[in-house]
Amino acid sequence: MTADHYLATGPRVGIRHFTPDDRAEFTARARESATLHRPWLYPPSDADAYAGYVAKLREPAREGFLICERDGGSIAGYLTINNIVHGAFRCGAIGYGGFVHAAGRGLVSEGLRLVLRYAFDVLGLHRLEANIQPGNERSLALVSRAGFRLEGFSPDFLLIDGAWRDHERWAITSEMVPEDEAA
Repeated sequence: MTADHYLATGPRVGIRHFTPDDRAEFTARARESATLHRPWLYPPSDADAYAGYVAKLREPAREGFLICERDGGSIAGYLTINNIVHGAFRCGAIGYGGFVHAAGRGLVSEGLRLVLRYAFDVLGLHRLEANIQPGNERSLALVSRAGFRLEGFSPDFLLIDGAWRDHERWAITSEMVPEDEAA
């Protein structure tokens, strides 16, 4: 993938939208990463689930991004912005996941920073929220490194894998992104 196909690039990753052509790689990465993801998330791991997922990302209140390694274009992870509201609210809720081959390399962190800038500068949002299960230490560390602040706790917040799960509420506003990452 050439740099001009990315919405934004960093030193090691670029972000771009999902396409139907990404199905085989994405679903293979999701299957090989199941142990890493469970019990926190369940990305689409077969063709039908992927098609449904990509179709939902075309809805006006959603945006989906693949985080791809610039060296070779491999999908390192993904990030979605859901429940986007414009007007006076200008907010969305993020969900994300990294794949096992990229774990611990900082690629999703770099991709998250790119998506933050895109959301605030291009989409015109002011605030992004992340709702994270308290035991998901990797996810909590990711948003903390990115500058999100802990805002609260929501018991029985989201239905995941057949049960209502508690979540911590984290958020970041456009003013909270460090200046050195604003460019």
